[in-house]
Amino acid sequence: CSTHILSRMDEFSGNNMTVLNNSIDRWSFNKCGSFHQLDPRELRVLVPAILGVLCVLGVASNLTAMAILLSNAHKGKLSLINSLIFNLMFADGLVLIFSMPFRAASYSKASWNLGWVVCRTAEWFLQSCMAAKSFTVAVMAKACYHYVSNPTKQVSIHLGSILVVLSFIWLSACSVTIPHWMFATLQREIHRVVCVVMVPPEARNFMTVYVKAYPLGVYCAPLSFALMYFWKAYGQCQHRSSKTQNLRTQIRSRKITLMLFSLTAAMAILWLPQWVVWVWERHIAEKEIEGAQPLLSSPPCLLTLSAQLLTFSLSLVNPLIVLSLSEEFRERYRGLWRRLTLRKQPPKKPNSRKDGIVLPDVEQFWHDRETGSNTDENDPVPWEHHDKGGKK
Repeated sequence: CSTHILSRMDEFSGNNMTVLNNSIDRWSFNKCGSFHQLDPRELRVLVPAILGVLCVLGVASNLTAMAILLSNAHKGKLSLINSLIFNLMFADGLVLIFSMPFRAASYSKASWNLGWVVCRTAEWFLQSCMAAKSFTVAVMAKACYHYVSNPTKQVSIHLGSILVVLSFIWLSACSVTIPHWMFATLQREIHRVVCVVMVPPEARNFMTVYVKAYPLGVYCAPLSFALMYFWKAYGQCQHRSSKTQNLRTQIRSRKITLMLFSLTAAMAILWLPQWVVWVWERHIAEKEIEGAQPLLSSPPCLLTLSAQLLTFSLSLVNPLIVLSLSEEFRERYRGLWRRLTLRKQPPKKPNSRKDGIVLPDVEQFWHDRETGSNTDENDPVPWEHHDKGGKK
């Protein structure tokens, strides 16, 4: 019989790989390990609830950050770094709006009921957005280094150039994740329908290489590239200048570097557990297909779920980092919040009018002051004229 490799994502998006030695060899994603580790009913309520909270908070935070960036661009403050930050928030928004609800729905059901189209595109879409975020961070690090190297030089960039960079990022991200879309399909089992990735025999060698190269090209290489340029940017920020104007610009450069580095560090930390699970699973699968005994058992259920929740939480953490570490963003956020809440303007200073009537004594006082008709005896503020000559 022909040999097929099958990767299955069920309602818990389980990533524990097993091999069934029958007419086909399958890499199947089962129900997140053993059901005895955690009650499935608890998972079906708890996990979607957590994802729902992340989705609501994340969408609000990303829309706020994107609105501020669009406002800056409308005012003529167009820069490559701001455009890349906008692209990062845009990718986070796509994950929150289009990927997270479907993932929450798949967690709550034992059978895939979202249709063939969603099965074909769900994992590919999520992986494409994550890859776009990784590539964006790499380009952002290089742009930060160029800015820090010569912060006093005003570099103008056209909208067309920015669109070319962003298009290249998304085209690369969508291309490198094509196998997640190409081999996805629905398969009916005895009691349920599952969304699987079925690889034909002629593509098995390709997938063997792909599962090793994919984490290197999407996670390791871009983030290593970014960290290298942030290290170089940090070295440039250490060079002090004697001129006050240049010193202020360098302080701003340090703040920008800190903010962008924090975005990179957050991605490296929160996305790392998912890649640990990825490598762990595939190591076990390859050993079992070869007939050897794997050194490790399948990843624990809680580790698998925690890794996926941390990956989704990154879409909430990114806008919070930008809003907390950028003074300009905080100030813009306050102004945007005042407009959204229709907050009234601060009250004006009190005047001598009351209900549209001017008190006659006050009006006479200021009239005498302006015309200079006050005498020394009637001057209510003689100390103002003490040094102006005469007997005053």
